[in-house]
Amino acid sequence: MDRSQKTDAVAALNSTFAESGVVVVTRNLGLTVAQSTDLRAKMRDAGASYKVAKNSLAKLALKDTDYEGLSELLTGPTALATSTDPVAAAKAAVEFAKTNDKLEIVGGAMGKLVLDEKGVRSLASMPSLDELRGKLVGLVMAPATKIAQVVNAPAAKLARVFGAYSTKEAA
Repeated sequence: MDRSQKTDAVAALNSTFAESGVVVVTRNLGLTVAQSTDLRAKMRDAGASYKVAKNSLAKLALKDTDYEGLSELLTGPTALATSTDPVAAAKAAVEFAKTNDKLEIVGGAMGKLVLDEKGVRSLASMPSLDELRGKLVGLVMAPATKIAQVVNAPAAKLARVFGAYSTKEAA
C-alpha cells in the first residue's frame, strides 16, 4: 500500500467514524474466510458494517473524532464494526461471538463514551432503534383500539339481547 492509498484509507475511516453512532472493536483469533464472510453478511443485515483495518491507519483516522479513546484498544489483529444505530453493530457482533469463539469483543464506544467488553454486551441487549419505534407505534395505537372496543361494546350487547329474544320467541 503506497502513501496515497493509505491517505485514502484514513480519510474513508475518518468519514465512517464521523457518521457512526457506535464503534465496536473486535479481535480476530483465526476466522476463516467463510466465517468472516458470514459475519459481514450478518452485519449488513443488521444495518452495520465490518472492516478490518491496520491499527496504525485506524489510530490516525480516530484523531479529531469522538472515538479517539478507542486508540488504546487497537492492538493485535483487530477489526471495527460500525453502525449509525447505536445498538446494531454491538448486537450483531455479540450474537456472532456467541456462536464462534474465534471472534472476541474487545470494547467499543458511543461517541466519547468508551465501553469495555461488558459495556458492549449490555448495549447489545438493548432493543434496536426499529424495535423501539415499533413499541412506540404500538403504545400510540393501543388507546385508539381500546376506545373503539368500548364504543362498540354496548351495541354488541344490545344485538345479542335482541338475538336471544328472537330465538326465544321462535322456539
